Amino acid sequence: MKQKSRCVSAEGISTAKGEKVCKEYLFREGDLMPANLTPQYYAAEEKYRRARTVEEKTEALQEMLSVMPKHKGTEKLQADIKKRLSQLREEGQKKKQKGGFNPFHVEKQGAGQAVLAGCPNTGKSALVAALTRAKVKVADFPFTTTLPATGMMPYEDILVQLVDTPPFTKDVVPPGLTGTFRNADALLIVIDLGAGECLDQLETAVTLLSERGIVDLSGESPVAVPFLVLGLKSDLPDAASNLKIMRELYPEVDITPFSAQEGNPDRLRRMIFELLDVIRVYGKSPGKPAEMERPFILKRGSTVVDLAYQIHRDFPNKLKSSLVWGSSRFDGQAVSRDYVLHDKDIVELVV
Repeated sequence: MKQKSRCVSAEGISTAKGEKVCKEYLFREGDLMPANLTPQYYAAEEKYRRARTVEEKTEALQEMLSVMPKHKGTEKLQADIKKRLSQLREEGQKKKQKGGFNPFHVEKQGAGQAVLAGCPNTGKSALVAALTRAKVKVADFPFTTTLPATGMMPYEDILVQLVDTPPFTKDVVPPGLTGTFRNADALLIVIDLGAGECLDQLETAVTLLSERGIVDLSGESPVAVPFLVLGLKSDLPDAASNLKIMRELYPEVDITPFSAQEGNPDRLRRMIFELLDVIRVYGKSPGKPAEMERPFILKRGSTVVDLAYQIHRDFPNKLKSSLVWGSSRFDGQAVSRDYVLHDKDIVELVV
């Protein structure tokens, strides 16, 4: 009978010299294979154990999957996590149908979701309109945006979803808004460099998002949402001096100035794409040109097996060989299942 795969701790197994082994191993078909799970993985796993809601569990599992080393020793564990994610999504959909409509939930589309966050009148809506051509309400008075509004930002051959959200203040945060921030693939924290209260805007946003564990200024949290601080209206008279003061008071915060009228939108689009930490991979059938119009979107660090799983859940088991054009040493090079893919790679899978 074929032995089932399971994870076991290697603690207590001794080497020839009597030294203790301090790794996790995957016990598969009678062999011990090193999984080499990272501290980031264990942090995400602990977050999953403590999770109480479907959303929290889903977020933790996604983090576990993203930080897990991708090699043959973790394939079974990856498949198990993906199965649990699928079950949680089904459970979440059932709860939504029973619980009614959530006005702050935004279904993800495109290559990733970047959510804008900020105080009133910082220019979030104007930025979404400039980058996506979406018809959002733009006005000079506060609280124009009362519900999330979306637009699709073109970047080269893909679309990135931008989400304009209602503003928050130090004392008032719309119910459900932090859930939108927490579920985002990336956050764009927006401040108005031309406003006299721009420092208060920065302090309010950074404090609120940090205290709720959504962002981490130290960059050490494996579950924090990646973010970019945008200083809009950088063409206004007081913007340069305000930016200098904020950089002196908040040296740990990297503030990117931008003007919708005079700035370079292509540069900002690229920064948002890089913040998502994803890659584009193009599929190719044997003997045919690559399909360059609709790339697969994968997290950076993904492997050939991850691509195969995204195409079809049965592909990893049926995969015989794979060829790569782009990051490989030569075009059409045969690579292993755990080969790490790069942006704009072309991959041919043989099953």
